Amino acid sequence: MRTPEELRSHQWYGTDGLRSFSHRARTRQLGYLPEEHLGKPVIAILNTWSDINPCHVHLRDRAQAVKRGVWQAGGFPLEFPVATLSETYQKPTPMLYRNLLAMETEELLRSYPVDGAVLMGGCDKSTPALLMGAASAGLPAVFVPAGPMLPGHWRGEVLGSGTDMWKYWDDRRAGLIGDCEMAELESGLARSPGHCMTMGTASTLTAAAEALGVTMPGASSIPAVDSGHDRMAAASGMRIVDLVRRDLRLPAILTREAYEDAVATVLALGGSTNAVIHLIAMAGRSGVRLTLDDFDRIARTVPVLANVRPGGRYLMEDFHFAGGLPAFLTRLRDAGRLHLDRPTVGHATLREQLAGARVHDEDVIRPLDHPLAAEGGVAVLRGNLCPDGAVIKHIAAEPRLLRHTGPAVVFDDYRTLQRTIDDPGLGITEDSVLVLRGSGPLGGPGMPEYGMLPIPGRLLKKGVRDMVRISDARMSGTSYGACVLHVAPESYVGGPLALVRTGDRITLDVGARTLRLEVDDAELARRRNRWQAPPPRFGRGYGALYQDQITQADTGCDFRFLARPGEVPEPYAG
Repeated sequence: MRTPEELRSHQWYGTDGLRSFSHRARTRQLGYLPEEHLGKPVIAILNTWSDINPCHVHLRDRAQAVKRGVWQAGGFPLEFPVATLSETYQKPTPMLYRNLLAMETEELLRSYPVDGAVLMGGCDKSTPALLMGAASAGLPAVFVPAGPMLPGHWRGEVLGSGTDMWKYWDDRRAGLIGDCEMAELESGLARSPGHCMTMGTASTLTAAAEALGVTMPGASSIPAVDSGHDRMAAASGMRIVDLVRRDLRLPAILTREAYEDAVATVLALGGSTNAVIHLIAMAGRSGVRLTLDDFDRIARTVPVLANVRPGGRYLMEDFHFAGGLPAFLTRLRDAGRLHLDRPTVGHATLREQLAGARVHDEDVIRPLDHPLAAEGGVAVLRGNLCPDGAVIKHIAAEPRLLRHTGPAVVFDDYRTLQRTIDDPGLGITEDSVLVLRGSGPLGGPGMPEYGMLPIPGRLLKKGVRDMVRISDARMSGTSYGACVLHVAPESYVGGPLALVRTGDRITLDVGARTLRLEVDDAELARRRNRWQAPPPRFGRGYGALYQDQITQADTGCDFRFLARPGEVPEPYAG
């Protein structure tokens, strides 16, 4: 156990000098007594609460529970507001700002008298951003997931946020429902604080955080409005004080073995394709090289066991009461797919953490001999159209399309696609392959969730609900369909997607893990010679930093200067 003099915050508060005198005086200005904080672990509570982030709107209250736990354990809590990344509202995409929150997290923890941190988030990009920054800072940390919202309801039907939005929007475009039904759906789709209650990106990444070992056991699936969520927040506050005293830092948790277990968890959950990008970036911050090949290798060894939308039937509240992630991980443990002797923030080993966990509903969390799919839910594709890789969530696609050849219909940007997709003059049929370019990390900018390209209304009216769609964009984890995503390199930097022309034939073969443009190399070389790079999008500001430093999807879309190894000195506290 560390003594008070060994705490990092001692350099600010405990030395005999002018600066420490000033720090103590200013803490009195804040209204604190000396005995409330001197010699105690100082815990930063990084809160992504905001009035315009419905996923996090309850986190202002949950921060009080975290503080309660910190005080109970003998620590000194300080709440820090940090950037909120609202998937619902932030344009062009919060992915543009993930690295900004990661930078803020790292520098805040480094520059203040902080001994450990509780990270509060859950909406898609906030989880990786907070963990990336905290991993770089290297202090003890615990993550508090925001939790899923309550299930939606409409006319006797249970709704899943995102997934049913896409479904009913297509029904509206097909003329099956009208404005009155849509108005009712607006009020029934999202009915409480919390992130999406499907296995979208938010639930996937908070589950990945729990699998990594940085949350309290079972934390990732507790509904946001459940009293258990308050208790988990308080327990997290108590735990971080213990971690600081034992000097158990985040790098000791975020090992190669932890990331491999997180990948296996995501794939067995049938989780979001976005987790591929984020886990690669998070691992890079932890000094672990994680690649698309690792995802594909692990995908071939784990079945899909979570019967949760969009790939299954149930919602996150059902998953929670079926046993949550601890119960789910016992399936992977029994399959020999986990590294059980690594530490977590909650227990000495993952093996100990899973002891006693049980599955309470075997239709929600399937047994190994009755999976939803024999292999993990995401496949990595290679070929002349994606030499650095692409991904597809094949369990959410119509099986008939998993091996398909068809003529391309190309759109150069998303606005044009929206404006023209219903134009019969384009000649789109259900066998066409819709191609969107200009939507990658640089082209988007920020790689927006455009990848679930809309199907023409006249085809929807004929009953067509899936087509092969290819882009350098991402798609919402709540989406579904035969959507090939994250094509790398992206078209904006001259990747092969930039060379596709309407009418070219494209072959997708998920079983063979290939994506091929059926155009000979000589013709592609001629097209490449005529290709011209688009002008930069940003002349100044954060956008200019972003376009100068962002990496491609296959390497995690981190900033080069943040992803590279190197020492950062501790600040001199005076």
